[in-house]
Amino acid sequence: MKPLTGSNPAPGYKKYPGHRITTKLAGVRVRVTFKGEVIADTTDAIQFEESMGGSTVAPVVYYIPRKNVKMERLKRTSHQTYCPFKGHASYYSLQNGPENAVWSYEQPYDEMMAIKDLLAFYPDKVDSIATSHE
Repeated sequence: MKPLTGSNPAPGYKKYPGHRITTKLAGVRVRVTFKGEVIADTTDAIQFEESMGGSTVAPVVYYIPRKNVKMERLKRTSHQTYCPFKGHASYYSLQNGPENAVWSYEQPYDEMMAIKDLLAFYPDKVDSIATSHE
């Protein structure tokens, strides 16, 4: 979590001060495949982890730069969700695939600028999200 420096702080930290989010360069190659096709391939992913009171609250998520994603295979949907720590998420569906399989925080709260405009994939909506040390 970055210190509050902007004008759009996340309200969740005030309500849940024990909630921690860490973001860092993953340091691994991340490849996302769907129906045998590589949809995303990067060595620039951001590794995102959430914990509360020292316990993990969600699996590790890899956020991938758009330049490393086959954007032509994605279609923006009208679906949105809200997180008091990250902000409003926009969604994409995979063409000829599952709805709302990919999300992005395009205007995240100040603390989450590390994931701004990056894309994350639901593991159960793609074939695989594989990491390797390449």
